[in-house]
Amino acid sequence: MKVEAVELRVLKMRLLRPFRTSFGEQQDRYPLLVRLEVDGHSAWGECVAGEGPWYSPETVETAWQIMRGYLVPSILKRDVPDLASLERLFLPVRGHRMAKAALEMAFTAAQAEQARKPLWKHLGGTRDRVETGVSIGIQPSLDQLLAIVAEHLQEGYRRIKIKLEPGWDVQAVGAVRERYPEIMLTADANAAYDLDDLEHLLELDRFGLLMLEQPLSVGDLIDHAALQQRLRTPICLDESIESARDARQALQIGACRVINIKPGRVGGFGESRRIHDLCAAAGVPVWCGGMLETGIGRAANLALASLPNFRLPGDLSASNRYWAEDVVDPPFVLKKGGLMDVPGRWGLGVRVKVDLIDRLTVRREMLR
Repeated sequence: MKVEAVELRVLKMRLLRPFRTSFGEQQDRYPLLVRLEVDGHSAWGECVAGEGPWYSPETVETAWQIMRGYLVPSILKRDVPDLASLERLFLPVRGHRMAKAALEMAFTAAQAEQARKPLWKHLGGTRDRVETGVSIGIQPSLDQLLAIVAEHLQEGYRRIKIKLEPGWDVQAVGAVRERYPEIMLTADANAAYDLDDLEHLLELDRFGLLMLEQPLSVGDLIDHAALQQRLRTPICLDESIESARDARQALQIGACRVINIKPGRVGGFGESRRIHDLCAAAGVPVWCGGMLETGIGRAANLALASLPNFRLPGDLSASNRYWAEDVVDPPFVLKKGGLMDVPGRWGLGVRVKVDLIDRLTVRREMLR
């Protein structure tokens, strides 16, 4: 396969509701999209970097510059026969996994289209529908939190996740559990605590959580292992896992019992499958997180979540959870039983609405 050109775009899209986590509130999202021209076809990918370095050191701007200056020149006009070859070409660039992932995932979608397979089958998936959950940001009051939980349960989501921060944790989880004693409930701290908060975090054990996601600092596997020794609730690592090596080390020292795989965080589908296979061999379940993606990123996530060891509902909400109009057709819809169809067309599996993307674009560059 030969990459003839790469187009970079930044869009401006408004979330239907502000989304607040322990590191801030977001109302507008600036998705960074890539389009590869490969053997006469277009293939789209999405970079999950945020506008600021809050979730990750990478940002929309750093990803744009790394792709433009280093990653794209390494693949333009070059015969790239397979994913392993692409990964080798990117190897001299240290880090910048989100930038790499956007190009790698678009390249993989192009491979699937060339093979006349839907992306999920090309990746080795085993299901054409996956279980979904929903992530709820920090709310102004417990009453508003409970109202939003009720809304999403009525819509049919199988798992509810609430964001935590100091001062919005035990009381918030307790209120939801008291109102809904039987639901599948998880909590996500986005690294808002440290080991000095151990006794406070142990209070969450009484609520029967499916998991507590990323309670401590991003790079601190040792303290996560110490916390997991005391905590009955399974710890799930998210930001701490950027590679299969991170996953292996976390499992070796008992830092977690679940791993959240976001392909856009770990560098793409290749590394995601390595983490998936490692966890499967260890008997550790994985699930697919979300990063406020457009339908382009969501299609990629759903394809990955069709692999067999994705045994827990992912953050794979319907298009209308975030956007008045998504950039793909058809939009993603929640089906009966909290399931979502994995796109079945060749390649990425959805039609990209280029006319809408043109209207939303605030920055654009074509690299040839």
